[in-house]
Amino acid sequence: MTATDRENELRLFITLSRAHQWVTAHVHQDIRKRGLNPTEFAVLELLYHKGEQPLQQIGEKILMTSGNITYVIDKLADKGLAKRKACPTDRRVTFAEITEEGKRFIEEAFPPHTEAIAKAVHGLTPDEQRQAIELLKKLGIAAQNSFT
Repeated sequence: MTATDRENELRLFITLSRAHQWVTAHVHQDIRKRGLNPTEFAVLELLYHKGEQPLQQIGEKILMTSGNITYVIDKLADKGLAKRKACPTDRRVTFAEITEEGKRFIEEAFPPHTEAIAKAVHGLTPDEQRQAIELLKKLGIAAQNSFT
């Protein structure tokens, strides 16, 4: 590995981090305009697309601890967007479920949300976006496989 290779690796990391920061800023700004934080939106979106979920599995799917998910579900329930539901076969399990109000919220919020994402990534042409997807997948898989 040459010094130039090492320098390129560091530049890639910095560039990727900055790009992620700004793309995420667009998305988070859109979510906050709707009165939710990014975690609340992610949970609500998961419940909308995947249906009711055990609280423990929500945490795994959006990479949060189950204690934090309990808090997020409580906040969504206070807003009328989600509710808790006891498991009929195992009292140790509690499900989260989106409410009708939550469904309406996502159905109204999602189209402008996708526009915010499009605005954030518009700096690349569609072909460049496809190339970036492939390269970032390759990078992510390699990083995952080398993680110890």
